[in-house]
Amino acid sequence: MIIRFGTAFSVVRRLPAVPLPRRLRRPCWPCPVDRPWPLAALLVLGLCAAPARADPQTFDETLARAASEAPRLRASALGVDAARAAAPAAGRLPDPRLSVGLDGYPVNGPFAGQFDEDFTMLRIGVEQEVPSRARRRAERDIAEAAIGVAGAEESVARREVRVAAGLAWIDLFYAELRFAALDELLATLQPLWDAAPAGVVSGAYRPANALGPVQLKADLDDRRSSLAADIEKARAELARWTGDADPETVGPPPQDDLDLVALQSGIAQLPTVRAYGAAARRAEAEVDLARAGRRPDWSFQASYARRDERFGDLFSVGASVRLPIFPGRRQDPVIAARAADALRVSAEREDAERVLTASLRSALAEYVTAHDQWIRSRDVVLPSVLQRSDLEPASYAAGRAGIVEVLEAFTAVANARLDALDREAAVKRQVVEITLTYGNDDR
Repeated sequence: MIIRFGTAFSVVRRLPAVPLPRRLRRPCWPCPVDRPWPLAALLVLGLCAAPARADPQTFDETLARAASEAPRLRASALGVDAARAAAPAAGRLPDPRLSVGLDGYPVNGPFAGQFDEDFTMLRIGVEQEVPSRARRRAERDIAEAAIGVAGAEESVARREVRVAAGLAWIDLFYAELRFAALDELLATLQPLWDAAPAGVVSGAYRPANALGPVQLKADLDDRRSSLAADIEKARAELARWTGDADPETVGPPPQDDLDLVALQSGIAQLPTVRAYGAAARRAEAEVDLARAGRRPDWSFQASYARRDERFGDLFSVGASVRLPIFPGRRQDPVIAARAADALRVSAEREDAERVLTASLRSALAEYVTAHDQWIRSRDVVLPSVLQRSDLEPASYAAGRAGIVEVLEAFTAVANARLDALDREAAVKRQVVEITLTYGNDDR
C-alpha cells in the first residue's frame, strides 16, 4: 500500500473533511409540534436567532476596518478634536471681574454701626487684566503645538493598531492553514492507523508494535488540539481590533517584497519621530511663555460709588502693573527649567531615531535568517521526508519494514509540512511588522 502526499510545494490541496473549530453556536429553540407556525414567522425567528457574521476580510480590508473601528483610534481622534476646540480660547484676555462693595462704613465712634450720610458709599466696579502681548502669543503657540502633539499621538496609535491587526490576521490565516493541513494528513493516515490492529490479529507483527502507532497518533492529535486553540486565540485577537465577533480571513497574505532603502531612509518620517517633533515645538512655546514672565502684566479698574445726594456720586479709574523686579528668584529659574525640558525633548527625539534605526536593522537581520530557514525547510527538508515516505511503503510491501516505520515516515511528513508552515508564518509576521512599523505607506 503506497500513500503519496504530493510535491514539496503543495501544502494543502483540498479542504479538510473535519470542520474547523468554531465558537459555540446559539442553540435552536424547538418549535411546539402541536402549534404550527407560519413559514414567515419561522424565517424571521431563524434570522433573529442566527449569530451575526461579517464577510471574510482580506489583509488590506482588515487594516482598513481596524483603522475605522478600533476604540483606541476613536479616543485619539477625540483628543485631536479637544485640542482644536480649546485653541481659539488661547491667548485671549481673561474674563473681566465685577466687584461690589460698601465704603466708609463706621465701626466705632458715635455713629458706629450706622450708615453715615457723609462718608458711606455703595460701590460697583469692573476690573480687566491685560497680560503682555508676549504671554498671549506664547499661549497661542502652546495651543497650536498641543494640536500637533495630539495629531502625532493619533498617528502613533494608528500605526500600532495597524501592526496589531495585521499580525492578528497573519496568525489566524496560518493557524487555519496549519489546522487544515494536519486534518488532511490525519485523514490520509487513517488507513494506516486501522491497519495496525489488524496486523496484530493476523500475526504479521508482535503486539508490542501496536503501541507505536497509538503514540504517533496521540502526538498528532495533541498537536491538532493545540492548533485549534491557536485558531481561537488568533480569532479573538483579530476581533479585538476589527470589532467583528467572528472574523474570518480570505485572500493571500502580503507579498514578501521589502524595500530596504525606503525603510532605512524613512526613519525620520515615522509617527514616533514626528511626535517628538511636535513635543519639541510645544516645549519651545513653553520656553517663550516662561520668558514672557519678564514682561509686566497690566490690570485696569473702573468703579462707580453712590452716596448721599448732597455730596454727589463718585467715579474712579485706576491701573496696576506687575513688577518683575526679582527675575533671578522668580522668572529665571522657570525659564531655565523650560529650556532644559526643550533640550530633553530634542535629546529624546535623537535617541528615538537611533532606537528605531537599530530596531529596524535587527528586525531585518532576523527576517533574513527566518527567510533562509523557511526556504531550506520547504525546499530541502520537506522533499527529503517526502522521498522517505515514498520508499517506506515499498519496503513495507517487500517485508523489510514494519507498520511503525511507515507511520513514522508519514508522521515525519506531517511534522515537516507543519514546520514549513510555521516558518512561513514567522516570515510573514516579520514582513507585516517591518512594513507597517517602519514603512511610510499608510494604505
